[in-house]
Amino acid sequence: MKKILAIFITILFPYVSGAEELIIFHAGSLSSLFSTLERDFEKENPGVDVLREASGSVMAIRKVKELGKPADIIAVADIELIPRMLYPDFVTSYLGFATNRMVIAFKKNSKYAEEINAENWYEILTRGDVKVGRSDPNNDPCGYRTLLVWKLSEKYYKKPDLFKKLISSAGDKFMRAKETDLIPLQEAGEIDYHFQYESVARENKFEYIILPPEIDLSEHRFSEFYSSVSVEIRGKTPQEKMEIKGSPILYGIGILKGARNPELARRFFNFLFSEKGRKNLEEKGLKPIFPPIIFGVK
Repeated sequence: MKKILAIFITILFPYVSGAEELIIFHAGSLSSLFSTLERDFEKENPGVDVLREASGSVMAIRKVKELGKPADIIAVADIELIPRMLYPDFVTSYLGFATNRMVIAFKKNSKYAEEINAENWYEILTRGDVKVGRSDPNNDPCGYRTLLVWKLSEKYYKKPDLFKKLISSAGDKFMRAKETDLIPLQEAGEIDYHFQYESVARENKFEYIILPPEIDLSEHRFSEFYSSVSVEIRGKTPQEKMEIKGSPILYGIGILKGARNPELARRFFNFLFSEKGRKNLEEKGLKPIFPPIIFGVK
């Protein structure tokens, strides 16, 4: 299987020689994973320098599409952003490689930490003395997925106006560009709770509430229910809007057109999907998909 995948990646991303430097733009929630991959890949490939830049996935795409910043690989927390914003002008093929789930992260000293659970969390988070953090939906899939979870919760718990109450209670005082920017706020006790990916919550040893699968965006069997809600985020300009429908979380990765070193990028792909790479994903709390789901091939 590994040999077949390596051959197929070669066909998808043909060889062009270049410098032994690999530039990767990736989602903030992949920072820990890609740090480990960088270390191990460089160790197995002496002379290679992996340069990573973390941001919200939407922002990562805008760096390529609108700012024209050079990169070889892009890895995003929502694969749906690739066909909507990058394919086919900036990538020719892309792969779905991992899943995750949305959770509510907190610490033992958070207000009402001993009281909160999967059935009453929305009551706790809408109390006036509770501070809630979230990431920016215009920059980060975790941000718009937080809003989708809130909308799904209104339906699932049969609580009219719950979405509006959660928006009003959370506000935007503790909204940050990407989900990993919420970590220091939680560590410092500046917020009581924040919406986060399970992998990031685990990595940072936070307590967290596992939400019902009907609302945590983790399972394909609830795809139809997830898609019953949507939110709007900023499009190419502040005046334009882009609708995002609920869907199961799926991370995507692709080699960019014009990559300075596609051969090295292809080698990184083979490393990511190797047994060692898949083990790294599992250790970081992500659920690897192997073989990966291939998109964009006609």
